[in-house]
Amino acid sequence: MPRFTRAELEAARSRTIEDVLPGPGDPPLRVLFCGINPGLVSAATGHHFARPGNRFWPALHGAGFTPRVLLPAEQGELRSLGLGITNMVPRATARADELTPAELVAGGARLRALVAEWRPRWLAVVGLTAYRTAFGKPRASVGPQEERLGTTGVWVLPNPSGLNAHWQLPAMIEEYARLRAAAA
Repeated sequence: MPRFTRAELEAARSRTIEDVLPGPGDPPLRVLFCGINPGLVSAATGHHFARPGNRFWPALHGAGFTPRVLLPAEQGELRSLGLGITNMVPRATARADELTPAELVAGGARLRALVAEWRPRWLAVVGLTAYRTAFGKPRASVGPQEERLGTTGVWVLPNPSGLNAHWQLPAMIEEYARLRAAAA
């Protein structure tokens, strides 16, 4: 992966990343993964979960969603597996705590519309605190939620960012695997 200067990363703050959604000939969405928002490395590369040390791709593979650990640049391969990626908030930041509660609530509304359009079997929100704020569920915990969005189930996964040291990769893989089993 290329290294970026501080100026290049700062310039990425104005960028967004395209969603990974099915194209013609791809299977319907089983799981739509939703990150909180792009980090600066992701915005600079145009790939979701691109920062070195982010555990999304290893967790996805470890849970059995992918046949191997994909590189962020290979995110398009998820489409053929019935998987997609979006972000709650399109604005890139260095840290998710730079987002305002209003941005997260607006992101929750955007997600509801996206789910209504694409109707995935599961919406997997990758970040508990962001989910609590965006969906007005202050007592939510990691795992399947009682709330459904139409026919779509909602599952909250731990944030795979390296900043989330509370969750180690083996426990993260276990939670992602619970979702995979439910989405089978």
